[in-house]
Amino acid sequence: MQRYAVFGNPIAHSQSPFIHGQFAAQTGQLLTYEALLAPLDDFAGSLQAFFAAGGGGANVTVPFKEQAFALADELSERARRAGAVNTLIRLEDGRIRGDNTDGAGLVNDLLQQGVQLAGQRILLLGAGGAVRGVLEPLLAQQPAEVCIANRTVEKAEQLAREFADLGPVVACGYDWIDAPADLIINGTSASLQGELPPLAPSLVKSGHTTCYDMMYGKNTTAFNHWAENLGAARTLDGLGMLVGQAAEAFYLWTGQRPDSGPVMQALRHTLAGA
Repeated sequence: MQRYAVFGNPIAHSQSPFIHGQFAAQTGQLLTYEALLAPLDDFAGSLQAFFAAGGGGANVTVPFKEQAFALADELSERARRAGAVNTLIRLEDGRIRGDNTDGAGLVNDLLQQGVQLAGQRILLLGAGGAVRGVLEPLLAQQPAEVCIANRTVEKAEQLAREFADLGPVVACGYDWIDAPADLIINGTSASLQGELPPLAPSLVKSGHTTCYDMMYGKNTTAFNHWAENLGAARTLDGLGMLVGQAAEAFYLWTGQRPDSGPVMQALRHTLAGA
């Protein structure tokens, strides 16, 4: 029986064991999946022990994604672009391959929910690791433009330069933009504190703009609440992205691509009862 795990600190809140347990049952895979608390000062040691004991693959969450990037023996292109790794795969020769499935999870969720990406004007809020991780897959969908807006404009400009070879990407400050976007994606963690970046209401075109928050929770996020009040056509949270990135990791490990829909519904039900 193959063994998998997710490493983080903290980790008790992780939904990954539930998600991968559902995937395994759905596809008939015999595996175990657990949440492992790695010491802040010895993630590398915890990871080494896990693979030495026969671990087949691992997910990595905060605050270890950059360390996982550095520890991997080889990297996928999307991981290299992201500068972070959230999925590790043990290869047949014992080496460890690092990948990043966050962007695939986001894009797959958007497409499955009928959100058009090609030819659209997309506004990305934030310039941290979450945004970096989704830029390559988003630009691969050939939007008309991706605008990265951030409080510190220099960080957004640096990201735009790094990804400029993949498509039309620009950068600005929050107070530089007021034209409506087709899709606004919140990649900041402000919603978790009930806060918002300083955004112009005119960014949301009533009945047209779709707003997506990478964060999720039992209740509507602050960002999506703001968007709903402005008449956004649709508001979506990051639960589908969470399940989607897990489905991509599961496929990389097992060669089986699970159906995310039923798992997302089960997880939504679980969260509602929490």
